[in-house]
Amino acid sequence: MSAARGLVALLVVSAAVVLQVSLFPHVAWEGVVPNLALLVVVGAALVRGPETAAALGFLAGAMIDLAPPADHIAGRWALALVVVGYLAGRMRQEARPSATAVVATVAAASFVGSSVFALSGLLLRDPVLAVTDIVEVVLVAVVWDVLLTPFVLPPVMALFRRLEPAKVAW
Repeated sequence: MSAARGLVALLVVSAAVVLQVSLFPHVAWEGVVPNLALLVVVGAALVRGPETAAALGFLAGAMIDLAPPADHIAGRWALALVVVGYLAGRMRQEARPSATAVVATVAAASFVGSSVFALSGLLLRDPVLAVTDIVEVVLVAVVWDVLLTPFVLPPVMALFRRLEPAKVAW
């Protein structure tokens, strides 16, 4: 990834994290906010592939882990978004996925990311929630992320497509 593309990716992730931790807590549903950083990572995965998305996922996750008011052990979101970026990137099979494929990828990525975050909390003995509440939180997170998909993914994917270098025909 060139320096310019990396800078644009950093700015997009930074904007997503700032919105996620500052604005979206005011519209939380059952205490869960939409995960804009996850949506940016999925958008990058569907356009750029698993390697770029995993790196971007680590960056986005670390930013979420360190942004106030983080109330968990740092590294949990970084791990979750690396896994999400890699898996969503592996699901990329065509240059322009259908809307159904994008929504299905977001739903799966949201489920996996929220589950990895929750399960890592249990393993590290850092549960913010009781085990019985984890399923509800994961489902609410999936609903939030799927609801925001039509508003976030098209511009993010278009931006990452624009950043992709032109392919040379031999």
